Amino acid sequence: MHTEIPLLDIQTALKAARGVVKNTPLEFSATFSEMADCEVYLKLENLQKTGSFKIRGAYNKINSLTTEERAHGVIAASAGNHAQGVAYAARMAGVKATIVMPEVAPLAKIMATRGYGADVVLNGMVYDDAFQKATELQKENGQVFVHAFNDAKVIAGQGTIGLEIIEALSDVSAIIVPVGGGGLLAGVLSAVKSSAPHIKVYGVQAKGAAAMALSKQTHELKTTKDAITMADGIAVKAPGDLTFPIIDKFADDIVTVDDEDIAKTILMLLERAKLMVEGAGAISLAALLNKKIQVKGKVAAVLSGGNIDMNFISRIIERGLVQAGRRIRISTLIQDRPGILQRLLNSIAQCGGNVINVYHDRVERDVPIGQAVVEVSLETRDARHSGELVEKLKHEGYALELSE
Repeated sequence: MHTEIPLLDIQTALKAARGVVKNTPLEFSATFSEMADCEVYLKLENLQKTGSFKIRGAYNKINSLTTEERAHGVIAASAGNHAQGVAYAARMAGVKATIVMPEVAPLAKIMATRGYGADVVLNGMVYDDAFQKATELQKENGQVFVHAFNDAKVIAGQGTIGLEIIEALSDVSAIIVPVGGGGLLAGVLSAVKSSAPHIKVYGVQAKGAAAMALSKQTHELKTTKDAITMADGIAVKAPGDLTFPIIDKFADDIVTVDDEDIAKTILMLLERAKLMVEGAGAISLAALLNKKIQVKGKVAAVLSGGNIDMNFISRIIERGLVQAGRRIRISTLIQDRPGILQRLLNSIAQCGGNVINVYHDRVERDVPIGQAVVEVSLETRDARHSGELVEKLKHEGYALELSE
């Protein structure tokens, strides 16, 4: 088993991809730099074609196929981003593509993959289930398997990100990379440690899908029973046996981040940087902001993808507003007389609270006769503003209960 992918292979992949794969921006963020106590640069692979870095490896693999291999078509298993990368690359090459995706893959990713012309088969609950089904179909039909991460050509394609970062920021001191099966990290490590070994390279996994972190810790390939995380793009139970030796040898560390911190980072990226980033893409910045990785100097965080389900975005926003104290729900009892509800709402308005909805009930079992229970959902500026509003209402004699 050889370790790193040759630097020449990655340089060749970079040249071959010009005009097909974007050299995505590497943008400095003053806001996140202040929060992380280092100079934070964001590698915006969420702006890449197909919405993630996966087009890099997929294109490099399909571009290397022989005429005979192309005639058989390609097949892949993916939670979504690799699916779109393979579908797009295959369409450009005039090759038929079949993609097996987990049944719980975000609808946006399924529709986008079909939109690029691939046949989509849904199977299982996580990537590993889809992978098993894809291997069965490949044996039956003879397509070329384009692995999401455990393939030298795919790894070389992903490694082009490392070369782009060094070219754009020659004095970068560390690069932070999301990790699922390890293709991206193995590629970046191969590129960076071959050309600039002094640069630190760290991997980040979700706590609920930390197989590579466990493998690195024990220096032995480990699998996990489950891969449960909102970061569906890195929900992998079994790391690659090709990617692991590279990561074990060269990665400076692999840390884990929980889903709550990932969700908060997605919301911050939306609000502060105006960037839509999926869970797997936000995890590198989440590690920096939550001090999981202590680094100084110029640090590049790879935002690996932006293909997030719109319904999921709305839930993250709602949850984030509640956690930040910017959306609260209060309930109280008032006298059931004309004008009393209006008086409560006027008090809220005078404090600058914005009412979203009001529930008023006088016949609930536990409500005393002559009174009514009122629940008000409202928006505030921040937690401090919410506290001031609640204190004002209490001072006016309202007995309040707060709930999320």
